[in-house]
Amino acid sequence: MTSTVLIRQAARAIWDGGIVAYPTEGVYGLGCLPGDAAAVERLLQLKSRSAAAGLIVIAADLEQLEEWIQPDRKEARRLRGKPKQAITWIVSARPDTPNWLTGGRETLAVRVTAHPAAAALCRAADTALVSTSANISGRPPALTALGVRRRFGKALDCVVPGAVGPDRGSATEIRRAKNNALIRPGR
Repeated sequence: MTSTVLIRQAARAIWDGGIVAYPTEGVYGLGCLPGDAAAVERLLQLKSRSAAAGLIVIAADLEQLEEWIQPDRKEARRLRGKPKQAITWIVSARPDTPNWLTGGRETLAVRVTAHPAAAALCRAADTALVSTSANISGRPPALTALGVRRRFGKALDCVVPGAVGPDRGSATEIRRAKNNALIRPGR
């Protein structure tokens, strides 16, 4: 169990423009404030990742995603569903959602996380978070806090310890919310 003190420390780092690593359903993630262009740019540079790829935004609940998405009726119904495994949904973005999140598309990848530490971090920060795997693009993601530290050293502002979830080693499934089309299989 991750301590409340560490979660609060990570939330403060996020609001200070920092990048935080934390366990998710399948791998360690790197996150920052979705609306902080400088933090997102720093995160993309750390990963050697193109902004054109777009990013995933996670939240503890749907309300935290309202600032970024504008789901139609079908999309909203799927977002409210309770899948057995973690699913990242591609959903219609609000017109003012930054390109650094969408990759220039009219959609955004979002997930209401069921991972206790990731959800606690979103709640403590009182915001949704950018969430991308803790790796250099094209390389395997970290599965432990030690793995994150080995990959990124002092480049991160905080590392939340904890075990990844039941999808260990696997990226989450990605589906298009409009028609439930599978984009990337999960475990």
